Amino acid sequence: MYEQFFGLSGKPFSLLPDADFLYMSRRHRMALNLLDYGIMTQAGFVVITGEVGAGKTTIVRRFLRAANESLTVGVVTNASAGFGNLMSLIAMAYGLEHRELDTIALYNQFIEFLVEQYGIGKRTLLVIDEAQNLSMDMLEDLRMLSNVNNEKDQLLQVVLVGQPELLAVLKQPQLRQFAQRIAVHYHLEPLGYKETMQYIRYRLSVVDGRPEIFDNLACLAAHYFTGGVPRLLNLLCDLSLVYAFAEELRHVNIETIIDVVADRSTTGLSPFRPLPEDFERNRFKQEIASMSHTSEILAAS
Repeated sequence: MYEQFFGLSGKPFSLLPDADFLYMSRRHRMALNLLDYGIMTQAGFVVITGEVGAGKTTIVRRFLRAANESLTVGVVTNASAGFGNLMSLIAMAYGLEHRELDTIALYNQFIEFLVEQYGIGKRTLLVIDEAQNLSMDMLEDLRMLSNVNNEKDQLLQVVLVGQPELLAVLKQPQLRQFAQRIAVHYHLEPLGYKETMQYIRYRLSVVDGRPEIFDNLACLAAHYFTGGVPRLLNLLCDLSLVYAFAEELRHVNIETIIDVVADRSTTGLSPFRPLPEDFERNRFKQEIASMSHTSEILAAS
């Protein structure tokens, strides 16, 4: 819609978890390095957590895209009990038969699969996204699966990716044995002001966009209204480009950001930080411009 107007080769702020658009902030780089370290050292369990939209799934997809060919990978995108029992979901993740098989048969089949993969020199990696939906019984089943080893090598490694609620579950006393097997855990925090500016301009660069399409104050306002959460940044920036295009503006400025947030607030479905009750545009712009971090951010941009 607006791509040609701004000279872009694609949409820079899609809500899809596209690994090509992963901006490697310090936090994202740390999460990716720890994930890589956990797999390399044959950790039984690796846990990556973060708020909704923090970029967890994108990090995992970037990791899997570059994964060593010695790994046999299965991905369960949602392990909610409503989608079936855990062993059936695992069987489907690896393309194994799962229809009309009871849990014991599925378990034995998977153990044979693990041994077979190990016999041909491959390690098996299971990634479970939205892991906060796992029940206590499912987590206990995973712990039992992690017991499968040959004393020297771990036949199955598990990566759990989930929202902060996952941590609350794993802290339950009845899961203390499970928690002791988590070798690597990293909690992905939102982006800071400076990282938000870099994030917006990095995503523009992926589609051949000019960095000045979003001016400095627009980037700072975007952080204010989204808290630096990547998914919310994508939504706000995408809508801002639509608004700028409709107004035939070649740049997104702070006024555009405010307009998007104000209009979205009227629907009652806004995910953004609400406008202050005593909101006044000029005063707000002055406050954004005088933020304590502004001089540092602008100097580094």
